[in-house]
Amino acid sequence: MRRPLIFCPIMNKLPEKSNRKNIRLPDFDYTSPGAYFVTISTKDSKCLFGDVIIGKMRLSAIGRIVSRCWEEIPNHCPLVTLDQFIVMPNHIHGLINIPEHTAGDACIAPTQRLSGPAKGSLGAIIGPFKSAATREINLLRGSPGVQVWQRGYYERVIRKGDDLPDIREYILNNQLRWEIDREKP
Repeated sequence: MRRPLIFCPIMNKLPEKSNRKNIRLPDFDYTSPGAYFVTISTKDSKCLFGDVIIGKMRLSAIGRIVSRCWEEIPNHCPLVTLDQFIVMPNHIHGLINIPEHTAGDACIAPTQRLSGPAKGSLGAIIGPFKSAATREINLLRGSPGVQVWQRGYYERVIRKGDDLPDIREYILNNQLRWEIDREKP
């Protein structure tokens, strides 16, 4: 099914056709309470966050920034809780729990949000995380405006609580599998 073109009055033209495939579940409400398994990768799979040495992840200064920004998510989204996560050389895996909430509840992003994902949605959590980490990484490197992350992120909606222990184990053991990881450059 073709999507209709939408006229953009601000730009006074039709938006350029995007060839990006939408990987989100159609008609799924990403503000829904539940657990989400998230993977976020670096641009061009660059290993910026450290190295795996003898099956143990050793974070670089940039990796420590990413880890700290991830751990600070509940400071900006007070109702959200974090579960198991790991920062790998070129990606991060984490479990995020979005609780039951009311329409007024939202994340207090570390960056100003003019438009974008719905309040309290997974996207409203991940976007500010990526933005804050990028800002701090670029301050450290003295490279303002340089892209750190690939566009978007991958998520898996955890529909059965039975899956949680397996996903936690996968995250925890990710560093042990680095040598055979398909994300390893």
